Amino acid sequence: MTRPHDFLDIDFLLSDEEREIRDMVRRFVAEQVTPYVGEWFEQATIPRELAPALGALGLLGMHLEGYGCAGASATAYGITCMELEAGDSGVRSLVSVQGSLAMFAIHRWGSEEQKQEWLPKLATGEAIGCFGLTEPDAGSDPGAMRTHARRDGEDWILNGQKMWITNGSVADVAVVWARTDEGIRGFLVPRDTKGFTAPEIHRKLSLRASVTSELVLDDVRLPAAAQLPLATSLRAPLSCLNEARYGIVWGAIGAARACFEAALSYSQERVAFGRPIAATQLQQAKLAEMATEVNRGLLLALHLGRLKDAGRLEPEQVSMGKLANVGAALRVARTARQVLGANGITLEYPVIRHMNNLESVITYEGTADVHALVVGGALTGIQAFR
Repeated sequence: MTRPHDFLDIDFLLSDEEREIRDMVRRFVAEQVTPYVGEWFEQATIPRELAPALGALGLLGMHLEGYGCAGASATAYGITCMELEAGDSGVRSLVSVQGSLAMFAIHRWGSEEQKQEWLPKLATGEAIGCFGLTEPDAGSDPGAMRTHARRDGEDWILNGQKMWITNGSVADVAVVWARTDEGIRGFLVPRDTKGFTAPEIHRKLSLRASVTSELVLDDVRLPAAAQLPLATSLRAPLSCLNEARYGIVWGAIGAARACFEAALSYSQERVAFGRPIAATQLQQAKLAEMATEVNRGLLLALHLGRLKDAGRLEPEQVSMGKLANVGAALRVARTARQVLGANGITLEYPVIRHMNNLESVITYEGTADVHALVVGGALTGIQAFR
């Protein structure tokens, strides 16, 4: 066996274009992310200039058509998420929130004027977007949101609070979801709108190389043109979440792969009792388990990507993918940390950083419990959480 990093020869299943995109993003991560991300994590920051650099590669909203977007396949987008998260979950989150949440919401549910105004700037990274759905008391149950909007003549007045919003305090526009007398509606809130603030959340021990914020709306007045005209129910924001979840199915395997590769390399270099620890049965068993999880997870992600490109992917299948792959990635990260011993807890190696990040990834865009219930409901026809 001469390919421990692609044990099942999954590269054979990719097209030439998909390999080119993978290699391009992998080079970017190796040059622009990996050398610096440990410091970003330690300092709880991520450079603003990363967004235009990603935009220059066509990675922001890359799976959308028109308005400066690349129009890439779902599989190509998934591969991109995997390579970005092999660098850090925070970098993949930036791209995911920008493209699959903020940009997708405007592209799918917005007016032509809204698309023309925002999508080209978001695609280049000149502007950053965020997505305000989660609230302090409404996470897994977004239908229980308290943020509300009321009509005042031709305008809308928004009041409420959103929580755990990636990109929030650096975003130029927020896609905010609110309850109205007519149901759930979406609104575009520019950052300089009076009454709108986005205080950053500090003291995180996960996703530190990522901006996480609250969104506070205090009598925010918006014109009628700020409403997303095609979004008329909770179905609209849930469709956006499904796009982001799909990216996580791939991204989590990128984090798992980075942890496995670090453990494999370390085990071959670390000498104990006169030989590399890779020569021991215990460590080989761990490496075999990690390799199996990474390869199995990548095959699952690739299958879902092919289904999505064929127009056959169902939300329940995305839930199974996120449930399986994030759980697998966490198991790989925890096992890799054991292989590295004390070195596993330092930022000199990527493992503890990925492990901490994955504790957020398993929660956001739907917790593992919720996705298990989505799959269970699809299997039994009984919705247990309703």
